[in-house]
Amino acid sequence: MPHSRSKPPRGPSTSRAQMSSRSTTGFRLRRMTNDELRRATLYAGVMLSLHCMAASAEAQDDAIREVLRSRVEALRETGRLDIRGSRIASVIVLPDLYERRGFRPAWRDARTSEQLVRAIADAAADGLDPRDYHQALLERLRGEVAASGQSDAALLADYDLLLTDALVRLGYHLMFGKVDPERVDPNWNMARQIRGFEPALDIQRMLDAGDVYQALEREKPGHQVYAGLKRELARYRQIEAAGGWPLVPAGPAFRVGVADARVPVLKRRLEATGDLVRQGHDTSTRYDSTLATAVRSFQARVGLADDGVLGEGTRSAMNVPVGKRIQQIRLNLERGRWVLHHLDGTFVVVNIAGYSVAYVRDGRTVWRSRAVVGLPYRRTPIFRDSITYLVFNPTWTVPPGILRRDMLPRLKRGGVRALPEGMRVLNRSGRPVDASRIDWSAYSASSFPFTLRQDPGPQNSLGLIKFMFPNRYLVYLHDTPSRELFDESARAFSSGCIRVERPFELAQLLLGDANWNSDSTARATGTRRTRTVHLPRPVPVLLLYWTAWVDDAGRVNFRPDIYQRDVRLARALDEPFRFRTRPVVTPPR
Repeated sequence: MPHSRSKPPRGPSTSRAQMSSRSTTGFRLRRMTNDELRRATLYAGVMLSLHCMAASAEAQDDAIREVLRSRVEALRETGRLDIRGSRIASVIVLPDLYERRGFRPAWRDARTSEQLVRAIADAAADGLDPRDYHQALLERLRGEVAASGQSDAALLADYDLLLTDALVRLGYHLMFGKVDPERVDPNWNMARQIRGFEPALDIQRMLDAGDVYQALEREKPGHQVYAGLKRELARYRQIEAAGGWPLVPAGPAFRVGVADARVPVLKRRLEATGDLVRQGHDTSTRYDSTLATAVRSFQARVGLADDGVLGEGTRSAMNVPVGKRIQQIRLNLERGRWVLHHLDGTFVVVNIAGYSVAYVRDGRTVWRSRAVVGLPYRRTPIFRDSITYLVFNPTWTVPPGILRRDMLPRLKRGGVRALPEGMRVLNRSGRPVDASRIDWSAYSASSFPFTLRQDPGPQNSLGLIKFMFPNRYLVYLHDTPSRELFDESARAFSSGCIRVERPFELAQLLLGDANWNSDSTARATGTRRTRTVHLPRPVPVLLLYWTAWVDDAGRVNFRPDIYQRDVRLARALDEPFRFRTRPVVTPPR
């Protein structure tokens, strides 16, 4: 029928026609199943939720950034910012970091902040105090952040700022030490030069890399002395936790072969510090050769004559409390942070408290000798310089300090007889004058018109050789005719200079020339003529003060604090955190 043709097609043929007509678009339309419709609805809901969450997170970030901006600007303007009762110490690096970041939070990665919290706890192993790095407050705020569900912008900003300040504080202490050395020694001249040091950029790189803990580990001195002191600090803290060591009672000196009821106590004392291998349940009261060997080990570690006799001096050293030894190790770890970063491979080092001098070549100690240092009231200064030349058969010109304190008072009492052998009196023109005709009482040190100079020779106060590193203290290393002083266990006898027991061995090492050997140096000194020999290149010399260190055999050594430097350093180390008032990095020359 005509009308039937004019009706729209229906049925399967209609679907195929419609599908065919849309085939050129690449789409195929069909009816969605109920499962597909539910999944599509769910997907749309998730996407909407994520969009809302992103918008919410962006709003939250904006709120945190606004708080950070406000806090940082207040710090910039006033130089002070307190958060929950804790002072922000980093008034330069912290603002610089956040300004560079556009005030975005720095600690959004929880793993990174956990690394810092771990590093703060581990600072105790370096002899530092985790409380200096907001430890307790950070723990509390971390709990508050977790409880708040990340919704409190002010709390998150405060937590972020405290983490950053803690990082700056800890990194600063590991790189330079907590205590400003100039506070305990105004002569300090060992500031380090660090090129390309930009703390804010370094922190940003650290955060980007996500290796905060390892980065802080790299800031610690890599020297074996530092590592050894850390190991011994842990060991001595274990000894303290176990109750310390027993006190050895007073009584007669122990010598091999005697029996004494105190021997079991002595064994436990020596076992505690590893000087004696544990014997198990040994109740013998006889002081035998094994015990004497252990006592000699202990005596050597504390700087006593290692004769194996347990006298009052040895007993007193054994009874020093473990807490004091722990404190000594802590103090010398701090000294390590001052000087053990990036040392020259080759140098001469004097340990004033240890009465020793050593030569280090390519990072390894190749020579060591006993030394005599300044009296407690004429202290050898601590500083760094470079040995540039040696003088064979030196003359000795009495310096102003020794003239004022020693020589002139002696001359006023004893006249010309008080002049040392070979000492001449010179006028301002450098010509000798008759010392017997001088009225010494007419002069003070400030008005003294003469120079006192001792001629070269075996009795010269400087001996037969001196090592020169010209400095304002008029201090140097030298030989001495007073050889007997090297046999003393405590050797603080000089007026400030360092007397070296085996100076010609050191001279040969410094000259580094096969032509300079024992025969050639003997010939040079045998002439009695003064001769100056310049080193091929200057060699750094460090005059340091260590009351605890680990020796080449891995044993911890302790020495008395002869100049009372530990006392001042201990007070400063236990004070609250503060930055130094002067730069710790020397500018490039």
